[in-house]
Amino acid sequence: MPVFLLSDKIEFPLPHLASEDGLLAVGGDLSQKRLLLAYRMGIFPWFSNNEPILWWSPDPRLVLYPSEIKISKTLKKIIKKNMFNVTMDLAFNEVINQCARVRLQKNIGTWIVKEMVDAYCNLHESGFAHSVEVWLQGDLVGGLYGVSLGKCFFGESMFTLFSNASNVGLVRLVGHLKELSFDMIDCQVPTEHLTRFGARQIPRIRFLNQLETSLKAPTIKGKWSFFD
Repeated sequence: MPVFLLSDKIEFPLPHLASEDGLLAVGGDLSQKRLLLAYRMGIFPWFSNNEPILWWSPDPRLVLYPSEIKISKTLKKIIKKNMFNVTMDLAFNEVINQCARVRLQKNIGTWIVKEMVDAYCNLHESGFAHSVEVWLQGDLVGGLYGVSLGKCFFGESMFTLFSNASNVGLVRLVGHLKELSFDMIDCQVPTEHLTRFGARQIPRIRFLNQLETSLKAPTIKGKWSFFD
């Protein structure tokens, strides 16, 4: 399949036209309007410094259904210890920057370049992007962030500076999404870490059909917080 070159017009080719590795289009911008359209179509940006903006729609797609989450016995014990304080939307900027910083410190590169940070902070200020923060004795030691539309949460990245900190945050987020009757968490591409939590690959067409249903529900905009 050809890779499409985007123009200034806010539009995307259909996801099924993506190349075998999931690359669909190049160019465009990271404006809020374009980003939200991309997520609604099952497309997301993923690129590095000194690259044009690359847009992806992989097949298959990794998805975690909230009702299917698997929590190991070890993690359950850690959660019961109550050693962490978990919050939402209190430090979005710090979380996204830590996600980038931790990857760079491990020399594994990151797609969370300055353009991406600015774009997602803008989505957060508009009430579409959310963060989970995990604190230990007042210090931010883990977290994750993503985008929420309808009844779908699009996970973007997570980081941890203390063993299992981000895992505790993920479990808390999934529990919150279950209470809100969310349909699924889009995990984009396979990772061993998320697979251990119960995420599984589904065909892109199935993901897109489920996404279409999820988007019929109203989006819960604004700052989020846990119910308790």
